[in-house]
Amino acid sequence: MADPRGFLKVRDRALPPSRPVPVRLMDWREVVEHRTAQDDPAHAVMLHEQAGRCMDCGIPFCHQGCPLGNLIPEWNDLVWKGQWAEASDRLHATNNFPEFTGRICPAPCETSCVLGISQPPVTIKNVEVSIVDEAFARGYVTPQVPYFLTGHTVAVVGSGPAGLAAAQQLTRAGHTVAVFERDDRIGGLLRYGVPDFKLEKQLIDRRIAQMTEEGTRFRPGVEIGRDITWKELRARYDAVVVATGAPVARRLAVPGGDLEGIHLAMEYLHQSNAVVAGDEVPDQITATGKHVVVIGGGDTGSDCVGTALRQQAASVTTLAIGVQPPLERPENQPWPTDPLLFEVSSSHEEGGERTFLASTVGFVGDDDGRVRALRVATTEYLPDGRRVPTAGTEKDIPADLVLVAMGFTGPETEALSEQTGADVTGRGLVARGEDYATSVPGVFVAGDAGRGQSLIVWAIAEGRGAAAAVDAYLRGSTELPVPVTPSTMAMRP
Repeated sequence: MADPRGFLKVRDRALPPSRPVPVRLMDWREVVEHRTAQDDPAHAVMLHEQAGRCMDCGIPFCHQGCPLGNLIPEWNDLVWKGQWAEASDRLHATNNFPEFTGRICPAPCETSCVLGISQPPVTIKNVEVSIVDEAFARGYVTPQVPYFLTGHTVAVVGSGPAGLAAAQQLTRAGHTVAVFERDDRIGGLLRYGVPDFKLEKQLIDRRIAQMTEEGTRFRPGVEIGRDITWKELRARYDAVVVATGAPVARRLAVPGGDLEGIHLAMEYLHQSNAVVAGDEVPDQITATGKHVVVIGGGDTGSDCVGTALRQQAASVTTLAIGVQPPLERPENQPWPTDPLLFEVSSSHEEGGERTFLASTVGFVGDDDGRVRALRVATTEYLPDGRRVPTAGTEKDIPADLVLVAMGFTGPETEALSEQTGADVTGRGLVARGEDYATSVPGVFVAGDAGRGQSLIVWAIAEGRGAAAAVDAYLRGSTELPVPVTPSTMAMRP
């Protein structure tokens, strides 16, 4: 695989540069300067060397780390050889949208890399995104129109990564597929949850154009359960895939939570992305000139930080209830598991403060009913694992705008359950079997709606798995590839 001694010749990781912080804070373009080997010889050399670090390790644990089962050693070898068309084919064999995962996936494959035991792991994520960017630049990515139509129809509800992956797979299998999205544009959280500085929306539009040419039909601005009932949808289509995600946000129940100026992170990010797209948003939530406090130290919180800085906030503070993660892999998270480490995102590089062991105990308002401060206390860990505020450690942090980014609890299931009788789990997820089927015949669920809040690679993997399950349901068998995940093991021979 690749250069047998590559990891001995090149021991360090190398990645494309990011644009300077003062420059990138002036616009919404992507932070990383993505280049192609075709246009930049130096970039081509870097990719050749980095792909050559991939070892002939015998058992590629990177496969275990990636829910999609990406054929990482194979396309590393092809990049090292400069065979870009073949590398693109191998990459797309398991991943419908590598330009998305190569930008916003946290890359659990890299923490499973065998080379990572003794050296910095292979730059798998960057090689991945370089392959797809190169493939588009060279015209290798073209519509794959099905050879025949089966006569079956499928409705996919939700146009995030799970829904789009399921739709593309089913369309290519010959079914007539319509994707329904309640927002005015297709893309789900890719469109309105991820800021442009991490994922420019022209990349989504490019894939939608490809899928449209393949035959997938898109129906934005239609909310299933209100504009069309779930029961009516099931009657119109031979099968339905529920890929609505897990948009129900976790709220913070503390005194003062009803003050003006306290918002859920997704409400804030949705409006910002819409404005960046050219829309006018009346009474937009904006951080301009304000002291912003972000509650939650995950990816969504990081996105809020980068957005607030671009809106020229007076200050940005991120609060995390837990302890600061370690810089290196702890003993209780051994290789090849994906460890919880302290990470500095591109947004954190740009500014703001991060505070750990901070428990929010309440909000302080002014006479007009607006938030003016956030009251926090030091977090204490109890013997049973609970985290509680330590009495006597309270202090106030100035806050004109508070963004709650504490994650998501699950999907919106009320309309689906009432209108179809679909079962819901105790966690509030859409109940399903190992073949993605719900309790309603012909209705399947994929992604966060059935799994809970998770990674984009899991969403795409589940979309592909659900597509294979739907194809088998409609035709009795399927030739669509089935990702090896806990939900799809039973479908494999």
